[in-house]
Amino acid sequence: QVQLVESGGGLVQPGASLRLSCAASGSRISAYGVGWYRQTPGNQRELVASITNSGTTNYVDSVKGRFTISRDNGKNMVYLQMHSLKPEDTAVYYCNLKRMTLADTINYWGKGTLVTVSS
Repeated sequence: QVQLVESGGGLVQPGASLRLSCAASGSRISAYGVGWYRQTPGNQRELVASITNSGTTNYVDSVKGRFTISRDNGKNMVYLQMHSLKPEDTAVYYCNLKRMTLADTINYWGKGTLVTVSS
């Protein structure tokens, strides 16, 4: 059973930085693509950033140049470094592992960590 535990969220002022961490257990993340999603009340979960096992990254336009996703397969950890935070970045952030097979797409999710950007 794969478990993901996010940490690092909190209340920060606009312009601040935060680093989110995701600790995985039950499986090696090297077998998965990994990503960070975020969700606000009443809205769908949005992909913020993703990184493949080969290191190819993808970001939603609103965070390009401010957020950086990384993975440490040896430590089974995923990170999201966030700089120049804006109030619109306020959301619950979720870690995701994804693996696509011929028959199915396998997704694992953490419970999320809340990021609040407010003055």
